[in-house]
Amino acid sequence: MNGLSAVLIVVGLFLVGGIVSFLKQDMPKGLIVLLSIGAAMCLVAGILRMDWLWG
Repeated sequence: MNGLSAVLIVVGLFLVGGIVSFLKQDMPKGLIVLLSIGAAMCLVAGILRMDWLWG
């Protein structure tokens, strides 16, 4: 795992924590959906950039 993939995964997990926090605060659903899309994109990009995954 290189540095960029680790950063992307950490940012994705941070955004997931924000989603949980926003759900508890009853924030607007559009904001939660937007945050969810960003978190999913960060996590997927971080996983796809892992060196051991592709050999």
